[in-house]
Amino acid sequence: MNETDRILEELRRREREVPADFYSLDRPANRFLRQGQERALRKALEEIGPLAGKRVLEVGCGSGNWLEMLDGAASLSGIDLEPERAAARFPGADIRAGDASRLPWESGSFDLVLQSTVFSSILDPGMRRAVASEMLRVLAPGGAILWYDFFVNNPSNPHVRSVGKREIEALFPGCRVALRRATLAPPLARRIVPVSWNLAALLEWLRVLDTHWFGVIHR
Repeated sequence: MNETDRILEELRRREREVPADFYSLDRPANRFLRQGQERALRKALEEIGPLAGKRVLEVGCGSGNWLEMLDGAASLSGIDLEPERAAARFPGADIRAGDASRLPWESGSFDLVLQSTVFSSILDPGMRRAVASEMLRVLAPGGAILWYDFFVNNPSNPHVRSVGKREIEALFPGCRVALRRATLAPPLARRIVPVSWNLAALLEWLRVLDTHWFGVIHR
């Protein structure tokens, strides 16, 4: 089984086994996590400039949650192994089915390229390098890559592997990589938020129990 087939099999296993509302924003913990992502995105946009006029691509766009947060850009594009949900949510966007290690767009097509928990779902080092190379290829001069992914492993999930700072820097050689910790560990958030939103916010602010890097990568 190649890496793409393995990822597809894992996606379909999760669809079968994870409750349909597990990531619903109706759940307080998911709203908490989403708001943290929105804050991190706003902070990144303070550095790279407003969305207006920018051509945006998300690799591994899933259901389109990040594309929703990036609404307001000049154009939205996405690619996913199973793109149907994002395509239904964003009928005017350029959403394609495919493998992010072979992006079907010309070089320099986008001002902003985003990935969210894509690399931690890829276990094969060669595929990780290929996806990173493609993200750089389609990035326009002066553009930026937004990175959001785990820097810690989940002991209960062997299908996810964390990506550390040194590996990120190696994946994007010659680039300026600025990373900061984000997102209270989701299992903790799901336990704490229903009891005390303020306690969860404090723990996330302290960063010690955060599990993701949010980064801006420039050539």
